[in-house]
Amino acid sequence: MTAALTLDAAEEIISAAHRRAQDIGKAVSVAVVDAGGFVIAVRRPDGARPLTPDIARAKAYTAAVMQRPGTMLKKWQESQPVFFSQLSQLPGAALPIMAADGSMTIKKDGEIIGGLGIAGGTADEDQVIAEDVLKALGYELEFAAWGVAGAPTEGRS
Repeated sequence: MTAALTLDAAEEIISAAHRRAQDIGKAVSVAVVDAGGFVIAVRRPDGARPLTPDIARAKAYTAAVMQRPGTMLKKWQESQPVFFSQLSQLPGAALPIMAADGSMTIKKDGEIIGGLGIAGGTADEDQVIAEDVLKALGYELEFAAWGVAGAPTEGRS
């Protein structure tokens, strides 16, 4: 049976991310999308910069449709920048592909069920918030390396 990322689960992730961000004194926008990259929920708290919801959505979308966290995608993007720039130009691409920290694939019971995007802190802060929240809520952070030239070779985000 295919697992689905529910609105309740998305809201739980977002609330946990905002609490974690408050712990480090940051106002971050948080986006959660389903496995196809479609938005389930986006929240921008008081004090978060205006562009952060769009950045969070692009990060979440990328993690879901590319099926790997942004940290794994960054090396691939660096080795093939033209390929990545063209991905965002595809007719079906809903958002730009953004291989960046704070972009996490949501995985449960071995199945990719969505993407999480955090935007508003530094790259490291966005990444720590995303990883801490998903780990605390029982989501998986391990992803197999791809066997494609130039693709990520790390097993962990």
